[in-house]
Amino acid sequence: MSHRSAPPPVPQNPEQPSDAGEYDDAAHLEPMEQFFEAPATGNPRPQRPSSKARQRRRRRRTVVLVVVFLVFAGVVFGVAMMLRDLLGLDDITDYAGPGGETVVFTVPEGAGSLAIGMGLEAEDIVADSGEFVSALAAISDGREVQPGEYEMRRQMSSDGAAESLLGEDPSQVYYAAIARDLRQGEVFTVLSESTGIPVAEFEALAAAPAQFGLADQARSLEGYLHPGEYRFDVSLTATEIIQQMVDNTLTQLEADGITDPAEQYRILTIASIVQAEAGEGDYASVAGAIMNRLGPDNVETSGLIQSDATVTYGLGRKSYDLTPEEKADTSNPYNTYANPGLPVGPIGSPSEEAIDAAAEPADVPFFYWVTVNLDTGETKFSETLAEHARYVAEYQAWCGENAGRCL
Repeated sequence: MSHRSAPPPVPQNPEQPSDAGEYDDAAHLEPMEQFFEAPATGNPRPQRPSSKARQRRRRRRTVVLVVVFLVFAGVVFGVAMMLRDLLGLDDITDYAGPGGETVVFTVPEGAGSLAIGMGLEAEDIVADSGEFVSALAAISDGREVQPGEYEMRRQMSSDGAAESLLGEDPSQVYYAAIARDLRQGEVFTVLSESTGIPVAEFEALAAAPAQFGLADQARSLEGYLHPGEYRFDVSLTATEIIQQMVDNTLTQLEADGITDPAEQYRILTIASIVQAEAGEGDYASVAGAIMNRLGPDNVETSGLIQSDATVTYGLGRKSYDLTPEEKADTSNPYNTYANPGLPVGPIGSPSEEAIDAAAEPADVPFFYWVTVNLDTGETKFSETLAEHARYVAEYQAWCGENAGRCL
């Protein structure tokens, strides 16, 4: 068998893979090396992302996930709150009490428990009017809340609010409502009806006003019987009841800086005229006009106040209608048409607001005033008699259209 020598090896192109059937490790690894390693020479190869880039991508994914979670949580919370509101699951029906900020709550005349409860809820004194009504019914035992002003607190428990309003057992107190501008005799009637004490007993006290610390010139208790709503203890005597009312008036005068008894009497006299002649919005202006009339340089009325209310007080009646003879009667010590200056004393029970106005009257140029509409209380002021006469005609026209109202 002949032997032939093996042909010499064929040179291979190093840039091409070998045709031999043997596995060429270098040729097959080269693409992966190109991916992971930058070549020493030639064109640049793609680089593996740096660790900072990977961190940035990771942070972005984290932020996105957090945002998505928060949005989802917010939606769930909102739906839950909406359902709770719709179902009333978060309504507060009662406060724990005893409450915080002090507030004065007024119970109107004739108000029932539901109306009172709604008022308390509106003032945030109780959380729920229905809860208050239930609490009141549980302890009232037939008693009713009396009208008047009560010192209470914000956010009280319903039980606490009910107890505060019921207060003392009604069988242990006398309730008396003294309206502003009532005359002494009218006040005594209200007190007698409330307490059962005879009017004559109060009248006897009024005949000796000095025992209550009043000014020497005080003719009675007129003007000193402070208006307001009272709950007198059943154990109080007539003297103690009167002293309490007088003390309230003196306290108001002292709050306005009026401490001298004689000056207190003068201020009360002016305040009682203001109370009778004007609506509350005009108190200060009417007081200022009265002071102008009392001034030494008053040439418009020569010191005359000319108040219908004072004249009719002296006549023992309440009226807007006076005859010329009644206006000219100097024997009436309350006739301010015939007698210059103030009348001999107050003509009714002035309110705190009227006392304030008399103590600090408005600085106005007016000498005249007239209420031209008794329904609205509209009052017109003037500096001269001619202008005042036009307003008086306006008042008389109103009286003509409203028969019987100006008597």
